[in-house]
Formats: sequence, C-alpha cells, structure tokens
Amino acid sequence: MKLLTICLSSVLLFTYQNAAAQPNQIDQKALKQEAISLIKKFGGQLKPELKKALKSKGPVHAVEVCAKKAPEIARKINASSSNWHIKRVSLKNRNPNAKPDAWERKVLTMFDQKRLNGESAKKMAYSEVVDGKFRFMKAQATEAVCLTCHSKNIAPNIQKAIHQYYPNDKATGYSLGEIRGAFSLEYNPQGTLPNVRIIKKIPNFMKLNNRALSPVSP
Repeated sequence: MKLLTICLSSVLLFTYQNAAAQPNQIDQKALKQEAISLIKKFGGQLKPELKKALKSKGPVHAVEVCAKKAPEIARKINASSSNWHIKRVSLKNRNPNAKPDAWERKVLTMFDQKRLNGESAKKMAYSEVVDGKFRFMKAQATEAVCLTCHSKNIAPNIQKAIHQYYPNDKATGYSLGEIRGAFSLEYNPQGTLPNVRIIKKIPNFMKLNNRALSPVSP
C-alpha cells in the first residue's frame, strides 16, 4: 500500500509539473492583472519618494534617491514572489541593468511605432508567452516631472549628479509624452511548486480495501 501511495504521489506531481509547463495552461488574463498590480505597487512606492526628495532638497537629491530606491523596491517585490520578476528597461537606458534583451527591444520598438501612429503611451502594454513564461511590458511615458532629469536641457548640476551614479547614461533628450522605457515583468510558472493537495474524489481503480489513498505529504 505504501508503494502504491508513493507511485500515486509521483503521478500527481508529474501531472502538475507537465500542466504548468504548457503555455496554454497559463491564465493570461489573470496574470495581466497581477502584472499591472505589481507595476502600481512599484510606482506607488517610488513616486512618493521622488516627490519628497524634489520638494525637500531638489532634483540633485532626487537623482540619488532614484538611483538607490528604485533597485531596492524592485528587489523587495521580486523577493516577495518566487514566480514574478519585475524590472525597468529602455532603448536609452540610464541604469546598465535596464538594458533590454532581444524580446524587450522588439516590444519597445513596437511601442515607439504605436506612439508615432497616434496611440497614447499611458495605456500601452503588451504580453506574450515566451518559452513557457508569461512576459508583460507596460510603456512608461515621459511626464512633466521626468523632464528635469530626462529632457534635452538638463541643468549642469543635475547632469553632474546623473553622471556620478550613471557614468554611461543614455536616458536624455526626451520630450513630453515620448516613451522613455517600460516596466518589464516575467512570470515563471515553475518558480514555486505548491504542495500536492489531497484528491477529494478517488477513482475506483485507485481504491484499496474500500480506503482511498491520498498523496504523501511532503
């Protein structure tokens, strides 16, 4: 009986892993909502910090806050879920870690083309299942507050602060409304394997002596 129980557990575990690995099994609609929620969480933590820095000590201090706080917020969000990974990317990246991969570059280029065709960047997003992983990108438009550190005319003292933290900065020259990057999220369904739950209804062929077998708890 013990051997049969172990075999049944192995079959259930394999079935779960196989289903999770199939792109068609991914609930894209639900994952889009999760992705948007994580983006709002990121922005909801970073924007108040930047506004506080701008108001208290000015844009030079805001550069420092952005350089330190943005990666910290991303790390905390990623640490809270072994399935999701969030970051920001740009075709003209400021942070070297914000350099896009091939898929992200393709989507960013598509975003730029859509904006040129008259589409607003505020609601621009794209998702796709790539190699069994759900990927989602949300465009970041250049807002008025962004122009202080990302426009064509940046004050010398701000430029100095930017180059202090980002020696290879490329994220300048933007105008209001232009896409200066995007949030990029990846959901890996294999990130966490939850405990196999006990089956409530056992088929007759899995019953032994009128007692239902259940998977062994890990």
